Amino acid sequence: MATTTAAPPAGAAPLRRLHLARAGFALVWAVLLFLTASSTVAAAVLLVLYPLVDVAAAVVDARSREAGAPVAGLAATVVVSALAAVGLAVALTSGVPAVLRVWGVWAVVAGAVQLVVAVRRRGVGGRWAMIASGSISVLAGVSFVLLAARPDASLAGVAGYALLGGVFFLVSGLRLGRAVGRG
Repeated sequence: MATTTAAPPAGAAPLRRLHLARAGFALVWAVLLFLTASSTVAAAVLLVLYPLVDVAAAVVDARSREAGAPVAGLAATVVVSALAAVGLAVALTSGVPAVLRVWGVWAVVAGAVQLVVAVRRRGVGGRWAMIASGSISVLAGVSFVLLAARPDASLAGVAGYALLGGVFFLVSGLRLGRAVGRG
């Protein structure tokens, strides 16, 4: 009896590499933000850098897609994250509550976009982690906006958010590795 193995879903290998790279970045970024949260300049650079990496990752993802594959969600990610980087740069001049509000709005919108993209890519593999991540991002974004009203608001939650996001990217990358290994 002959056995056949299913070919890996189209685009799984580059997406796997991208998700593993994003996981590594998010984990390192979170640790650095924890360590430098009291340093205004270092934290500011990190806060603006994070959405810019999101922009770069969406561009890399879009370029690695097959011709004709929909990229509207990735284009939305580029726009939303670029606006977030600018918004964060401006908010940094007003303090932690303003940063949390901008970060929160970005997390809600980017999470919703991530959720839609992940649902549309269900067949690629490893998508349940991105579906969960997008959903949690929306909830976390709301909590950041609410946290901004508290007098003890801090950036620690933002680092935790990135850490959790990194874990989801790691899980997705590992699951995509299984899909690539089937080919």
